[in-house]
Amino acid sequence: MVAWKSVLPLIFVAALMIYEEMVSIPSCEVVSRNDLDESGKEDSEEFKVMMVANLLLMGSEASYMNIYFRDSYMTKFFRKSVEILKPDMLVVLGDVSAKGWELTNNKWLSVLQQFQRMLGPFIGLPLHIVLGDRDIGECTRLNAKTISRIASTLPGLDSTGCSAFEVSNVSFVSLNAVAMLCGNNDLRFSVEKVIERESVDLQMHTKSTTEVTNESSKFSESSNNFGGRENAMSSGSGPVLLLHFPLHRTTSRNCGGVDALKSTLSHNPHENSRTFVNRGLAETGPYALLHTLPPNATEYIFQALKPR
Repeated sequence: MVAWKSVLPLIFVAALMIYEEMVSIPSCEVVSRNDLDESGKEDSEEFKVMMVANLLLMGSEASYMNIYFRDSYMTKFFRKSVEILKPDMLVVLGDVSAKGWELTNNKWLSVLQQFQRMLGPFIGLPLHIVLGDRDIGECTRLNAKTISRIASTLPGLDSTGCSAFEVSNVSFVSLNAVAMLCGNNDLRFSVEKVIERESVDLQMHTKSTTEVTNESSKFSESSNNFGGRENAMSSGSGPVLLLHFPLHRTTSRNCGGVDALKSTLSHNPHENSRTFVNRGLAETGPYALLHTLPPNATEYIFQALKPR
């Protein structure tokens, strides 16, 4: 009996290690979506992106349990996920930190170092991190200087926390969704300017491409302000959109983009205004209840960027 009791701790530790090994295996299913080219053949060159969110890392403020258990689990999870999925790129869709908005610069850097340790040998994988509300604070705590400081430490982000980049001929636009939830503040207007700039660039690219392939086809409306006219590009022809908060979806679960949203907004003439600046996002409800971007913001993004 005494001998049995002496091995109980070893059994417990072994069971804990086996359990940690099992739960760290990603439960996602790898689905291959083979696109067909014009000849009807499968396209074997797929670009795979692994997306994670809400890591809520504590950095130098992490407790003993975080460092020796949670971090160990996360490290194994990343290793096994990358080995199984073999992604071409890693995207963190916000909240890499638990409370980045109140951390000093040194403490914020400790969060990034903690994340790098978790990635281990996969640190060289193309990486993009989207800003979340835990990273930069809720509406009442938004500070342009803090956001600029945090964004400067993350790959590719500008001072507003937005980015536009291309990997393997796939275009991405990353937006600071937290700022878009807030009222008429300078930061939100700066994000809108990023959307406008990307919309014009995309339309000009579409226009030049069309002129090369068909001289008789002209996109004369593409140079106009999209605040008064819809983007001339076809739906779904724009970049891949990266956001911390998801876009609004209608109750019918229609994924038809702007068309699905127009029926939702038609009952409120004030919401149907083409100008996003005057829509007053802060009046849509308490910040804590806004788990998706408002319908008007979603419509604006669809019209401007035509995201995939």
